[in-house]
Amino acid sequence: MAAALAATFSGCSNSDSNSAAPVGAAAPAVPQVGFVTLHGQQVPFVATVPGRTVASGVSEIRPQVSGIIQKRLFREGGEVKSGDVLYQIDDRLYRAALDSAKAAAERAKATVANAQAEFGRQGELARRNVASQQQLDVARAALAQAQADLAGANAAIETAQINLDNTRLTAPISGLIGTSLVTEGALVTANQTSALVTVRQTDPMFVDMTASSANLLRVRKMIAEGTLHQAGPSPEVRLTLEDGSQYREVGSIEAAEANVSETTGTVTIRARIGNPKHVLLPGMYVSATVAVGTGDKGFLLPQRAVSRNAKGQATAMFVTADGKAEQRVLQTQQSYHDAWLVYENVKEGDRLIVDGLQKLRNGEAVKTTEVGLDAQGVAQDATSSTTPSQ
Repeated sequence: MAAALAATFSGCSNSDSNSAAPVGAAAPAVPQVGFVTLHGQQVPFVATVPGRTVASGVSEIRPQVSGIIQKRLFREGGEVKSGDVLYQIDDRLYRAALDSAKAAAERAKATVANAQAEFGRQGELARRNVASQQQLDVARAALAQAQADLAGANAAIETAQINLDNTRLTAPISGLIGTSLVTEGALVTANQTSALVTVRQTDPMFVDMTASSANLLRVRKMIAEGTLHQAGPSPEVRLTLEDGSQYREVGSIEAAEANVSETTGTVTIRARIGNPKHVLLPGMYVSATVAVGTGDKGFLLPQRAVSRNAKGQATAMFVTADGKAEQRVLQTQQSYHDAWLVYENVKEGDRLIVDGLQKLRNGEAVKTTEVGLDAQGVAQDATSSTTPSQ
């Protein structure tokens, strides 16, 4: 029994001795990272701002005469041209009024002719001293009255003709027409408050964009300092639609508000853009990219390599000359094709880490491989072998 216990304890002791860690433990592995070499380039300076599409013309159709709607002569939601007849109001009363005005004008013409003849006779008699001056004055006044009545009758004809023409409600502008708020047989009144239908001109289309006053000041400062060269008097505007697709037509800046909103601190800028296929509709949200100009030589850093610290500052990791990771704080100017444009704290030939950033610490030694980024931003080896940094 004693021998067995001794053998048991002896076995336990040998096992513990074999499981002990070796005296010289292996050092932690050096992190492997992929980098791209940065080269300065002139990049178009663009500003991406939100916007809403606005019809370039809006016309609310209201009747200028009262009557019953006889016909609706347009297709709701369709396209109409300037001058197209939209509604026909019962015109029988207005035709009768025009005929009555014409008859009154004929009577006035006859009265004028009679007054002219009477004035002529009285004038001849007055020269012979047969008629008195008073009789001549009465004839002259009667002629003037008849001529005034004729002018009034002609004006009544014009008014009646205008009223008759207004029984045909036409489109004052070309564009897309909405849904009718009245049906055939409805009674409408002259200059009523509610519109019968609305026509919106959508080609061209306006885009109202909002830009912060701070960004406008920054752009003006860059232009004044010569670091930003304007593209021209009217910068190009391109649109990204709500589904992420790019709108084909290219617009230009039309105008800008002369004041800053006190509530939002933004300025409204209006662009004008073609819309021949009516892809854009009033009220659509769009993202507008404005080509302000071309800046001095800068560096494009892939967005996947840039992160934010606790202060919200943009940071990126670089490989130093002695093969260590270095974190730098950057000031990004704008996004451009999935990259950030940076002018400061970066120099020609800097090695930007784009792969292996997980758990990478500032000042840590690294092994590097130069890589390239495909269209999706995925790192691809640019060299066939991995070499430590020198």
